[in-house]
Amino acid sequence: MSTLSENSAKLSDDELKIIEARHHDPFMVLGRHGDGEQETIRVFRPHCQQIRLGAEGPLMQRRGATDLFAWTGPAHRVPRYYTLQCTESDGQTQETHDPYSFPPQISEFDLHLFGEGRHWHLYRVLGAHEHEVDGICGVLFATWAPNAERVSVVGDFNQWDGRTHPMRCRGGSGVWELFIPELHPGNLYKFELRNRDSGAVLTKTDPYAQQFELRPDTAAVVTREDDYAWKDAAWRQQRQSADWLHKPISVYEVHLGSWQRDDAGNFLNYRELAHRLVDYVGKLGFTHIELLPITEHPLDASWGYQTTGYFAPTSRFGQADDFRYFVDYCHQHDIGVLLDWVPAHFPKDDFALARFDGSALYEHEDPRRGEHRDWGTLIYNFGRNEVKNFLLASALFWLEEFHIDGLRVDAVASMLYLDYSREAGDWLPNIYGGNENLEAIAFLRELNIVAHDQQPGTMIIAEESTAWPQVTRPTWVGGLGFSMKWNMGWMHDTLDYMSKDPVHRHYHHDRLTFGLLYLFSENFMLPFSHDEVVHGKGSMLNKMPGDEWQRFANLRLLYTYMYLYPGKKLLFMGNEFGQGREWNAEQALDWYVTDYPLHQGVQKLLGDLNRLYRVHSALYRHEFEPEGFEWIDCHDADQSVLSFLRRDGDSHVLVILNFTPVPRMAYRIGVPEDVFYEEALNSDSAHYGGSNVGNAGGVAAEPIPWMGRPCSLQLDLPPLAAVVLRPPQG
Repeated sequence: MSTLSENSAKLSDDELKIIEARHHDPFMVLGRHGDGEQETIRVFRPHCQQIRLGAEGPLMQRRGATDLFAWTGPAHRVPRYYTLQCTESDGQTQETHDPYSFPPQISEFDLHLFGEGRHWHLYRVLGAHEHEVDGICGVLFATWAPNAERVSVVGDFNQWDGRTHPMRCRGGSGVWELFIPELHPGNLYKFELRNRDSGAVLTKTDPYAQQFELRPDTAAVVTREDDYAWKDAAWRQQRQSADWLHKPISVYEVHLGSWQRDDAGNFLNYRELAHRLVDYVGKLGFTHIELLPITEHPLDASWGYQTTGYFAPTSRFGQADDFRYFVDYCHQHDIGVLLDWVPAHFPKDDFALARFDGSALYEHEDPRRGEHRDWGTLIYNFGRNEVKNFLLASALFWLEEFHIDGLRVDAVASMLYLDYSREAGDWLPNIYGGNENLEAIAFLRELNIVAHDQQPGTMIIAEESTAWPQVTRPTWVGGLGFSMKWNMGWMHDTLDYMSKDPVHRHYHHDRLTFGLLYLFSENFMLPFSHDEVVHGKGSMLNKMPGDEWQRFANLRLLYTYMYLYPGKKLLFMGNEFGQGREWNAEQALDWYVTDYPLHQGVQKLLGDLNRLYRVHSALYRHEFEPEGFEWIDCHDADQSVLSFLRRDGDSHVLVILNFTPVPRMAYRIGVPEDVFYEEALNSDSAHYGGSNVGNAGGVAAEPIPWMGRPCSLQLDLPPLAAVVLRPPQG
């Protein structure tokens, strides 16, 4: 039996702190304590009428009018991991192991690696994970909150009461942990934190959670340890050894919530999306799908770019295994999956990362470095090892646990510059007085080094809109180490040129030629992305000038130009069939327009362009090297005509583009070989909705020197169209 003195004595300061939920180390009070012969066991359990040590053991005595219970007796009477039989206030009885009978579970080595910012699999340590101690199953919770006085796990298993399960602090690491036996996957939880300076009590969702409730609810969900049976081993093996630099890469960019929906306008599940997308994208010939962020986010209107769950696929479309199935199914059908990933900023939602433990923990304290004025979001403190580790572990999580083939890193420019989109006086220079964000630069380099080392064959792609040098050059020569970067300059120049009335285009010919001056300084991807068809910018079709026929002809010309220009390709959904309406993320694409011939023509052209691109090595082998491109004539501004060769050694493809609605008959250009040139593609073909001006399937070269070349062709150039010619196929 418990002694009278233990239960009638005045409460100690430590006990009062437990009762008031402000003790930094609950294991000092709760659990078993003794000298080896006599021991005291204390339990703090609100909502309990009585507590018994084990199903048939002694009753614990309530300490006064509090919810603190205690028992003192011989040490040998209680097993190491004893159980508590609690009778709840509603009369129900439950027997569970006492969480405060278990020793620390996270190793010192894990904590050491985390402190150094080098724990690549940190998501297996922090968060909530199924765990077993000496045959006793439960869930191990852990979070990082160095400025908290007390951290508790709250959930649907303890009435969301922060007094019930305070966590153990692991010293100077700032990590808090608690093993709670008898919990299972499916339990909902959050963390309740009390700041040690202000005393403010915050309820936060788990930064490392791998599943969340469906928005607008924000609780994390305990997930099952991954046992998904992947079937993409062949894909991953070839990816690891493939030379993607010299392979065709053509990306279909998708927002899953608005690509297609069901008949009632609801979101589709990842599994149904997998089948529909693979069927569609496979027929069109794209090599990859790129997803706008599917990392968990509270607001649909952010399209996923204001992420709150860096380790969880959004529950809008299903659960984690559903998304694994999506990626797996794509891989089994030879389609890669890229994911937009957002380390540049995070939202201020009070349930998430912002001032996580009551202090500026993940963000920089000074708003001149810690806040994006334009976006109303916060900026990570890239100089802090634990924050850097959080982001690096997130990147590897998607590449390793979900077999993602690459990450497109959003808003890299905003990370590189301390004065990005800031007024004078609203930014702080670095230690050398410059505007470069040295900590972010170091983080990006480490991201690329670690990702390419840990997951060979994956691609890390920068959305970087400035002239920052060597974005895609190796870190050991001073570069950032990205695989590719979006060619924003080419995109803006090209769209600006195409928006001009053709009668004025000869004044802007340099928009088409300027990009060749820097083209091979980086590994470029050519993007016509979601950003170009929102916020009043209009659809791609409606950027084009002229009447309906001319707008469609211009659009076909634009896409053909992109596929023939050096650089990997990216096209946002809906653009491939010429959607007329600007993209609206709140509804599905206007698929009905694909019943109309002109829209069908654009769609057919995209399929043929993908096939042409994948068949001809001259179009992809040297997209990042000058030997893959050669001007024939870049000076014909008066007629707004460009002509060039794409090369792969002795193999070449001839490209001629007419950017006016005037057919250019008997137009002569120089060519390298005296052979018959077959017309491989004509964007003015009637098959695509064009006027069918062309060259009857091909033209024989003549031994007439022209433009410094030994032979020449006399061609009929169709209006607002591109013609692709090739020598005889071997």
